[in-house]
Amino acid sequence: MSEPVLMKGNEAIAEAAIRAGCRFFFGYPITPQNEIPEYMSKRLPEVGGVFLQAESEVSSINMVYGAAGAGGRVLISSSSPGISLMQEGISYLAGSELPCVIVNMSRGGPGLGGIQPSQADYFQATKGGGHGDYRLIVYGPATIQEACNLMMKAFDVADKYRNPVMVLGDGMIGQMMEPVVFPDTSEVRLPEKPWATTGNEGRKSNLISSIILDPEELDAHNWRLQEKYNRIRENEVMYEVAHGDDSEWFLVAYGTVARICRKVMEQARKNGVKVGLIRPITLWPFPDKAFKDVVHKAKGFLCVEMSTGQMVEDVRLAVNGKAPVYFYGRTGGAVPNPKSVEKRLYEMISGKTPVVSDYWEKRGGGAAE
Repeated sequence: MSEPVLMKGNEAIAEAAIRAGCRFFFGYPITPQNEIPEYMSKRLPEVGGVFLQAESEVSSINMVYGAAGAGGRVLISSSSPGISLMQEGISYLAGSELPCVIVNMSRGGPGLGGIQPSQADYFQATKGGGHGDYRLIVYGPATIQEACNLMMKAFDVADKYRNPVMVLGDGMIGQMMEPVVFPDTSEVRLPEKPWATTGNEGRKSNLISSIILDPEELDAHNWRLQEKYNRIRENEVMYEVAHGDDSEWFLVAYGTVARICRKVMEQARKNGVKVGLIRPITLWPFPDKAFKDVVHKAKGFLCVEMSTGQMVEDVRLAVNGKAPVYFYGRTGGAVPNPKSVEKRLYEMISGKTPVVSDYWEKRGGGAAE
């Protein structure tokens, strides 16, 4: 292991990608992820890689398709509106089973919105913002160190399943600085890719395409993809449960919001309230098991997000009506205040906060009073 290095999140993520064997980057500048392409533009030539700033997000995602098809480890990064422009290409990558890693440092929306942090791209990332029956593996890191670790894992998982992987961060993860320890990657060995379009000397030509005009063949292709996604569900789920053994109430949060909720949990437990934290690390596949393991004793779940409650739907499905689900959220770049989260927590415990469906109707949002 190397010595700790103080780095900005975006730059640390870019360095982690290079150490994971990434040698191709295509992208287009957009705040708050601009330090990733800036860093890659300097570092990739130093390691024999290729950096190219495309004329748009649409062209850049299609360049990713080409590099991935040729067997390279390739990264693309953007922020919310840019990811929207890439959705057709992402669907093509998934349909053609091409591995790549996509970083989204989310910003407030909809539309151009603002440049402050947000988690309002959860639906886009986990439900498939493009067309067709496809899935992305989605990671939601809570620290810069975890973001780096997940970046290195993302390339391996993408190659293992021949599937795009997204690391879904936000402006805080991208812009803040923390100490990072990079693992020793001197022994990194990239996998063989016999399916890649690297020339056909001595073998049958490879063809990579997502167009299948025969409906029966396309039907079979889609069900084969679903079998792959089921394997991912079985083998790649990641989550953290804090104080799951004795807690009666649970905060639910991912990414940087989970850091805020951890402090709220710690303060509540100092006050004698049995509060735990469920932190999904894979946003897809969603960690249903984390909820099934505790729902029999839980009196309620409070989902905290920088959105209007997009993850709430997955939490409610995981809880399956066996306990009430509550919500507190901020949007547009506003960050949940620990005191406001704590207030909502105690309102939930005292029965003063309606369950999430009524909350949306009666409150119209989760702004702090």
